[in-house]
Amino acid sequence: MSNLGVPELLIIALVLVLLFGAKKLPEMARGVGRSLRIFKSETAKLREDDDDTHTVQAQAQAPAQPQPAQPQPAPQIQAPPALSVEEQARQLEEQAAKLRASAAQADKHA
Repeated sequence: MSNLGVPELLIIALVLVLLFGAKKLPEMARGVGRSLRIFKSETAKLREDDDDTHTVQAQAQAPAQPQPAQPQPAPQIQAPPALSVEEQARQLEEQAAKLRASAAQADKHA
């Protein structure tokens, strides 16, 4: 099963269409795409955390050298943190649900 050719992929696609229907496939693909994006962002965060941990450990193991005193920069006002990808996806899903509900009500009244 290591070599999937065009005929095999077409058979798999046909089975998926028969199982889930043509209307559900784009929705499922979007869900898989969102899940992959979330997974990638989380793994990237884990890698950054690992890199930070290794850097701190390397600095702790290095012999301490006296550093010249430097003036501390003035504290800066930070903007509110940007929404995470998960929060943005959740908000978009809520907006889509509201739009679907209003479209369904409009269809009922029409």
